[in-house]
Amino acid sequence: MSDTDAQVPLPDLNAAQPPVNDDIAYHEDEQASRIAADLEAVFDVPVQVSAVLGRSKMDVGELLKLGPGTVLELDRRVGEAIDIYVNNRLVARGEVVLVEDKLGVTMTEIIKAEKN
Repeated sequence: MSDTDAQVPLPDLNAAQPPVNDDIAYHEDEQASRIAADLEAVFDVPVQVSAVLGRSKMDVGELLKLGPGTVLELDRRVGEAIDIYVNNRLVARGEVVLVEDKLGVTMTEIIKAEKN
């Protein structure tokens, strides 16, 4: 490239950023606030949340023989997604995570409800 070639001016990265379209951001924030306000009535409704690692079937006799340290075989493989239920309805799948010294669940997939 020679000095005689047309040079493209480079943007000044230290310059103030151009203003963002505040109208769009304001309307999104306003809409989110309205949605949160609409849901406020159900914030105190209790729900049962279950994270199912796997299932196993056994006879009552086998169940009574279980004790500390017994290994229970489940119908899932290590690393396979777990099911997350809310009020006995499958809503998501996720992974088990360790946060400090506690187990938790990270949702990796939301299951869309089928309309009847």
